[in-house]
Amino acid sequence: MKFDVAELVEAKRQIDSTLHKLRQTVKTFEAKENTGRYKSQITLAKRRIQAFELSVALIEREINEAEKKS
Repeated sequence: MKFDVAELVEAKRQIDSTLHKLRQTVKTFEAKENTGRYKSQITLAKRRIQAFELSVALIEREINEAEKKS
């Protein structure tokens, strides 16, 4: 699939927004008194953060390659 730079930039913007929210969620859960109770939610959020960070890196690579070609 080919995407233009504008689509890639918008996708990155949306993912960055979601990453910010996920990081805040992790902070909130880790600040709670009984963190063991939220262990699965914390783990899930951290795994999503890793996946989104990987996505951002790939999108940035695609943007850079597209800009080199133009």
